[in-house]
Amino acid sequence: MTDATAAESVPGDGSAAGDGQDDGSEPYRGLPGAFLYAFRATDSLLCKAYVPVALFLSAAIAIVFAFGLVVQLAATGSVRGGTFTFSRTFFLFVGLLVVAPLLAPVLAVARRHRRTGSSVAYDRGIAFSALLFVGSLYLALLVSAPAELRDPTESAVVGFFYSLPPLAGLVPPLLAVGGMYLAHRLLK
Repeated sequence: MTDATAAESVPGDGSAAGDGQDDGSEPYRGLPGAFLYAFRATDSLLCKAYVPVALFLSAAIAIVFAFGLVVQLAATGSVRGGTFTFSRTFFLFVGLLVVAPLLAPVLAVARRHRRTGSSVAYDRGIAFSALLFVGSLYLALLVSAPAELRDPTESAVVGFFYSLPPLAGLVPPLLAVGGMYLAHRLLK
């Protein structure tokens, strides 16, 4: 073993050939590392573009939900248990339901590259379906916006979405999540 080889392979760091890692790739150590790992590992430009979008949107949505939770706690802080406790928990659950599909494609790409190696087609398909989910969030907000927050519009498309019942705002994100799942299963 030469001095250069000895310096490069430190016991237990995962870089030596016979140390128990059979995939030969570096670990990404959690969610923040998964973003960097997926960005570096993929050859798909669409996936490389989605990784920072997912990071920004996830952070922004987490901040909005954190501030919303603080406002909700302040409004219901003096009330004991019951419906208000459920509404606080449900608020966090909805935040998780919005952020999880944004993070899942990045984690899937990082995991596939680390475990089995991924194809450009898989990375591109997952990133495309994830971008469709981002668009579906906009449609969901458009449909479920309260009447006092809606701007008057001449657009027939926006008028159509405004005319739908607020509960119909769940349909676009659910369809997009289903599309993400199908892309994952079909391109696997």
